[in-house]
Parts: sequence; C-alpha cells; structure tokens
Amino acid sequence: MKRNVCYGLIVLGIFLSFVGCSKLQEKLGMKPKKVEEEKLSPVEQWLNRATPVLDDKEKSLNPYVIKVIDSYPVDGSYPYRWQKEPPEYDIYNGVTQDLWYQGKIVAKAHPNKTRCSNCCGLTFEVFFRAMQMRNKDRKIDTNNFNGMTFDDLFNFMLIWFVVRQGDTPQKAIEYYGLGKRIDSWEEAKAGDFCDISRNNNSGHSVIFVEWERNPDGQIAGMKYFSSNSKGVDFATEFFTDTGGKIIRESVHLARVGSIDNYKPFDRSNIPDRKEYAP
Repeated sequence: MKRNVCYGLIVLGIFLSFVGCSKLQEKLGMKPKKVEEEKLSPVEQWLNRATPVLDDKEKSLNPYVIKVIDSYPVDGSYPYRWQKEPPEYDIYNGVTQDLWYQGKIVAKAHPNKTRCSNCCGLTFEVFFRAMQMRNKDRKIDTNNFNGMTFDDLFNFMLIWFVVRQGDTPQKAIEYYGLGKRIDSWEEAKAGDFCDISRNNNSGHSVIFVEWERNPDGQIAGMKYFSSNSKGVDFATEFFTDTGGKIIRESVHLARVGSIDNYKPFDRSNIPDRKEYAP
C-alpha cells in the first residue's frame, strides 16, 4: 500500500512539472513564482526585482518616488488618455491599474486594460506606490498613510486632481500632514510633486526632476516626469519669459517628508470634495 502511495505521488509530481497544471498547482500551494509574476504589471515586476531604496538626509519620500519612476516603461506602451466630454470618472481615474487601499479601490484603471493614464492619475499613482513601498520597508501597514481612512485618501486624491479651483497636490500634501510646500525653487529636488499652468489655459501635474538653466545659471525651464500627450515619459518645458508656456507664478511644489515628521490633521479644516464617488 505504501509503495502505491509513493508511486502515485511521484507520478503526480512529474505531471505537475511537465504539464504545468496551474490551477491544481495553486490549490496544492505549488504554484511557481514565474506564473505569479505573469499576473503582475511590468511596473510591479520591475519593482519586485529592484535594489533597496537608500534614504536621503531628510528621509523624505523622494528616493522612493524616483525608484517608482524608474519602473515605468517610456517606450509608448503606457499611453495617455484624458477625455473631457463625456467625463470618465465613474470608470477611470487616470491610473494605469486599480489602486487598493484598506480593502477598496481608491483609484480605478480604465476598463480597456491598456495601462493608459493621465497626468493627475499617474502622479498620484507614483505617490501611492512610493508611500506603500516606504511603509513596507519600515514594517508599517501599507494601508496606513498618516492615519488616513479610505475616505480621507479619496478626498486627498480629488484635491490632488484639482477638482476645484485652487486645489493642488501641494495643498493635499499639506492638508493631510504628509509634508511641506517648497517655496524656494533652489530647494527643489528630484521627486518633488508639482503642478503647473500654461499661458494657453492648460495645466499639468508632474513630478519634478531638475531645472533647466540658461548660460547665466538662471532657471529657464523644468524637466519633469508625467503622463504626457505621447504617454508616460520625461519632458522639458520652459517659462513664458524664456520662450515657453509655463507661467512662473503657477508652479506649486511640495515634498512628502519623513514619517517621523508627519503632522496630525484636522478633517474639519480640510475641504470635503464630493465631485465624484469612489
């Protein structure tokens, strides 16, 4: 009897190895890592294999933001999509894949499954991934952003998306005690979050990379990362007084600081945006 059992187990093992019955393997806890990875997006696969993130001096989120940025293909495979009329907020929040927080989807990817995004959605997605990565490294619950509930984070996202005049990612970060605004441009560094307005009545949500300077060293433009008209990629734009379209006064920079420097937030002092439902 024992020989029959052993023989049966050997045959089962050979069958699973060569036939690759994934459903049976999953039930028996034998599903190979390669199959698991095939379910992950290219970004997730890259991040799973990435080298550890090294903190900067102030232990800001910026090194994690940069690491996440590096994970995105910039070959056009992550296209841009933003439809003004009719709006798509009921099915799509500008992110490349569904973002889950506290057991619910806080931001929805487009059902066409093309990994499309828009500028606000992508910068929020980078923020979200970076926050979860840092929490994981610190052994903090990845569903805990400074004590924010699901509703808090959804409201944070709407402010980030500038659903009303005056809203900015900068204000979202300040409202919820995650960091600070950067008023001195010389203090800006790669990984800061930013939004800009142009002289053609358009705007853009971006992640700051570096300043473009003229021969005299004066700031003439900005290199950034975002979801642009040709998809996820880096881009450079200049200010109106240096031949470009960015209005200098419209630049709003902010940085998510160290976890130790988070500040308590008062929901009664934060605008409650109801433009869209989760």
